[in-house]
Amino acid sequence: MHLATLASGSSGNSIVVGHEKRNFLVDCGISLKATLHNLAILDIAPSEIEGIFITHEHSDHIKGVGAVARKLKIPIYASAKIWDELNPSIGKLKDEQRVVVKDAFTCAGLRVRVFPTSHDSQESFGVRVEVEQPVKGRSRAIGIATDTGIVTEEMHQALKGCDALVVEANHDREMLWQGGYPWYLKKRISGNYGHLENSQLAEGLLQWIEGNTQRIVLAHLSDENNTPETALSTILRILKESRVAKENRDLRLRVAPRYTPHELIVLEEY
Repeated sequence: MHLATLASGSSGNSIVVGHEKRNFLVDCGISLKATLHNLAILDIAPSEIEGIFITHEHSDHIKGVGAVARKLKIPIYASAKIWDELNPSIGKLKDEQRVVVKDAFTCAGLRVRVFPTSHDSQESFGVRVEVEQPVKGRSRAIGIATDTGIVTEEMHQALKGCDALVVEANHDREMLWQGGYPWYLKKRISGNYGHLENSQLAEGLLQWIEGNTQRIVLAHLSDENNTPETALSTILRILKESRVAKENRDLRLRVAPRYTPHELIVLEEY
């Protein structure tokens, strides 16, 4: 299995997940041109993208979804309530490109389990992805969860023991409250339906990381209320004081770039 962020942050979010030469996108919040350009950097051909899953309907997650789906002739997977939000603005699609998702689906030879997050959208979701038919009986697991104000119980269940995680480290609490955002926006971001703060994520990681966890990508960092250095130092400080540091000496944390793709992370099968 492999994964990479194509873009990450309030200006646009998209993640590619795949196995061999088959892939799908989690969100498509950047333009068609940017999507194809960033995939090319990773040496992933447009013909190797087989679908798009939408976590929620905010513009930084759906900006390019209609254009990309039409260009590549691929389906879009979303919940019924998110489709209600998408339909007026997404443009013309064939009926078979509109796939309603409840709790799980398969795409590109991958089994995708959907779980709720807590965000101020119609609905919001994360995913746990595994190979549908692993060769040796067990598959690596990739967990993705961005745009959530709290760590939900469903997140704990889905993300625990994943081999790789793409998870939100949106803001530093002190930077947010001392920064220039208006009061209502500070309340929204820090609330239960906003975004995760660095230390909130770290506390979640303490429960999710197990001995097999190899890679963690910190995503959706705020351009105003966080920095890659702040996010990494806060999270590493908390992790180093726990059993995680002793049991996962090869664990690597990285920050997703805002506009360019993260390097392709390849997880070898068991």
